[in-house]
Amino acid sequence: MEEQIYEASVEEKTLFSTEFEFTLPKGFIDEEGAVHRDGIMRLANARDEIAPLSDPKVRENKAYLVILILSRVITKLGNISEVTPEVVERFFSADLSYLQDFYRRINGDGEAIIPATCPACGHGFNAEFKCLGK
Repeated sequence: MEEQIYEASVEEKTLFSTEFEFTLPKGFIDEEGAVHRDGIMRLANARDEIAPLSDPKVRENKAYLVILILSRVITKLGNISEVTPEVVERFFSADLSYLQDFYRRINGDGEAIIPATCPACGHGFNAEFKCLGK
């Protein structure tokens, strides 16, 4: 009996996105003082959540797991193309909290609308995740 492999149609591939844009509430400040707020996060796979568990820093402090996972799934931040654990360690608390929630939303229930607040005026509104079609 020959095994059949499912091939998604073009329409299904268009409907299913694996990368999502985000904007940090505060922004990451690099060594030159540039602020990076816009980024891309991809959906996590099993390896993204399992591999960091063997890291000595995670065994020493379970809270470090989020740092490693985020560094694996954030594919771009401003003009930073490689987001390392050292970069994530330097995020402001508000940005880390935002990214944890963003991660849960795109990898969990898949809600496309999230409450947001304008950083300039403080006005609250609902924002929709923008599908990158990848």
